[in-house]
Amino acid sequence: MAGGPTTPRLVIAAAEAGGAGVLAGGYKSAEALAAQLGEVRAAGVPFGVNLFAPNPVPVDPGEYDRYRNALQPEADRLGVDLTGIPVTEDDDAWRDKVDLLLADPVPLATFTFGLPDRAVIRALRAAGTVTGQTVTTAAEAEQATAAGVDLLVVQGAAAGGHSGTLSPDRLPVEKPLADLVREVAGVTRLPIVAAGGLTRGGDVADVLHAGAVAVMVGTVLLLAGESGASATHRAALGQAGPGQTVLTRAFTGRPARALRNAFTDRFTATAPAGYPALHHLTSPLRKAAAAAGDADRLHLWAGTGYPDATAEPAADILRRLSARL
Repeated sequence: MAGGPTTPRLVIAAAEAGGAGVLAGGYKSAEALAAQLGEVRAAGVPFGVNLFAPNPVPVDPGEYDRYRNALQPEADRLGVDLTGIPVTEDDDAWRDKVDLLLADPVPLATFTFGLPDRAVIRALRAAGTVTGQTVTTAAEAEQATAAGVDLLVVQGAAAGGHSGTLSPDRLPVEKPLADLVREVAGVTRLPIVAAGGLTRGGDVADVLHAGAVAVMVGTVLLLAGESGASATHRAALGQAGPGQTVLTRAFTGRPARALRNAFTDRFTATAPAGYPALHHLTSPLRKAAAAAGDADRLHLWAGTGYPDATAEPAADILRRLSARL
């Protein structure tokens, strides 16, 4: 969970509970990631790292200007000026982070958003790192298998935050995660890690029965003591009734699932595609909203199972999820 929720403490807690935490490399400099890697390594636990592989969605300049102008009244409420923010099409320091993982290898590296070059995958594997790719369809699973990764993270549409789809111009198809796991298992022999909407022990058992060898969870840990979710995000999760998530491009220009709020209601239908340009455009507005306790203008990433998130140690949450296995 990039952007703050997944902390080194959460990664360590997951490992100490018998799992393997995955440190979020997205939205960090290579130097910041290296510092967090050092903290996790010092604990001597198994762990992984997730990177955003480049798969940009170019934004139409006219649509960008239109959207920026539409957002400015919202930003004005928080004292933020968006008028000087240019179109930014960076790659999240991709090469620097890959070089970091090659110089100081980690046990597991997974990729989201895009499929890395085969040379990158080969180099990481040669360094002793197990590699994994997030996929959202059987067709994407075939592409990742051909690219040479070691495992697949099969993400269903119920997942919170960004969809890992390799085709971000389209919203992910909503279907039960167990069905998606079966479809992917039908086209590849790679190990499958199931992700998306898994917040109860029965859900975990279902996807393992469908063919997954492990599961990955995020939303159910947002309220854990080790989570880095903001106080505004935590409060909104605790107050939202069931069935209140929406898939939206409004915050970043790429499909992501969040709690409905005034921002998603107003801008989901009109937000242009464009990642990471829209991410950079809305970032100062969102940071100001979090600091001000303004949940109506914040990206409240959450999967459909958010009502099951509880404020307790991560180890207790994870052990409960695995109790029926």
